[in-house]
Amino acid sequence: MGKLYIVPTPIGNLEDITLRAIRILKEVDLILAEDTRTSGKLLQHLGVTTPMQSHHMHNEHKTVDGIIKRLSAGETIAVISDAGTPAISDPGFLLTRACVEHDIEVDCLPGATAFVPALVNSGLPNDKFVFEGFLPVKKGRQTRLTFLADETRTIIFYESPHKLLKTLANFIDYFGADRQVSVSRELTKLYEETIRGTATEVLEHYTNKPPKGEIVIVVAGKK
Repeated sequence: MGKLYIVPTPIGNLEDITLRAIRILKEVDLILAEDTRTSGKLLQHLGVTTPMQSHHMHNEHKTVDGIIKRLSAGETIAVISDAGTPAISDPGFLLTRACVEHDIEVDCLPGATAFVPALVNSGLPNDKFVFEGFLPVKKGRQTRLTFLADETRTIIFYESPHKLLKTLANFIDYFGADRQVSVSRELTKLYEETIRGTATEVLEHYTNKPPKGEIVIVVAGKK
């Protein structure tokens, strides 16, 4: 029986990869990559020549069975996403679940993921928190925000730059204008920044300075 490795990759700074991750990527029989072009640059930088195969949200339902057969035959396979830890708002969950169902060993390496530094940077309570990932774009968005309005724990969201203003405006409508918010952008990269304040203050900041890059929003829970 083979083994599946879940391998986190840097979210920006290429130094944020572990020595173990590099070794595993060199030793496995196959690497499943969300985008082989993006991952190819990283692997070249690391000196990894292991064969790659595309594994993303549009094809993972079709490829899982074939991958399970290869693992069952004794191959070792690593899963990586474009950035961060696979299966956290990225492909990887379906394959991990299938491995568990087929008694195939899964080993998730510790490593980079965007929401942890954003949570710590926020200065908001981090002893208890909930990770929401991306809010629904249309259907279910209002229902989810209404439900979260009474959440007392710190809440973490992922968001794209072109939807940030809409989401902050939603927070004002559903959580209140004075709810504390922290927006971390381009974590570990050259133009990394964290903007903290009330929902109104943060919205005003990004209205005047349109955001770019990867974004994590941390919202204080209801008092």
